[in-house]
Amino acid sequence: MAASVVVFDVGNVLIEWDPEHLYRKLIPDAAARADFLSRICTMDWNLEQDRGRRWAEAVAERTALFPDQADLIAAYSDRWHEMVPGEVPGTVAILEGLRAAGVPLYAITNFSSEKFAEEQARFPFLARFIDVVVSAEERLLKPDPAIYRRLLDRNGLAAADCLFIDDSEKNVTGARAVGMRAHHFRDAAGLAAALRAEGLPA
Repeated sequence: MAASVVVFDVGNVLIEWDPEHLYRKLIPDAAARADFLSRICTMDWNLEQDRGRRWAEAVAERTALFPDQADLIAAYSDRWHEMVPGEVPGTVAILEGLRAAGVPLYAITNFSSEKFAEEQARFPFLARFIDVVVSAEERLLKPDPAIYRRLLDRNGLAAADCLFIDDSEKNVTGARAVGMRAHHFRDAAGLAAALRAEGLPA
C-alpha cells in the first residue's frame, strides 16, 4: 500500500535556516565565528528554544555567562530572519502541487513557537497545513517517538499511510520507528522521485 498523506519537516526542507547567514556579517573572521557558534550560541542552546524555552530567557542566560558578547547573542533572536534567507529551492512548488492534487498535508517541526509564528507570517504556505506539530508547543523534540504519535493521534492518522520528509537522518529513523514511511531529504529532485515512487504527484 502506498502513502496517501505527506508530513513535512520545515527547516532546511521548506525554508532554509543557517546561523552562518547572519554571523558571516557580524563576525567576518571564520575562526572567531566558529568559536562563537560552537561555544556561546550553540546548536544545543538553540535546541532548548525548540523544546519550549522563551527567547528572552535564552538570551538572558547566555548574556549572563558571556556579558562581553551581549550584542552578538541578542542578534540571534533579534535578527533571526537573516538566518532564514528564503525557501529551499523547488520544495515549495512540490508542496503546492500536492495541495492542488488534494493530498492531505501536515508538518512536524523542531521550532521555537515564537519564531515559527513569525515565519508563518513571512511564508504564508506554512500556515496552510491541516495541522502542524511544533516542538516548543508540545515540549517534545524529534526524534522522540511521542512527537510523531502526537500528530498521528491528534489527527486520526495511520502511521503506514504517512510519508514523512526530513533533512535529518535521525528524525527519519524516528519516524520509521513508529511505522511511518520516511524520506531523507537532500534536494527537491530526490523528493520528487520519492513521491513518485509512492504514487503521489510530484
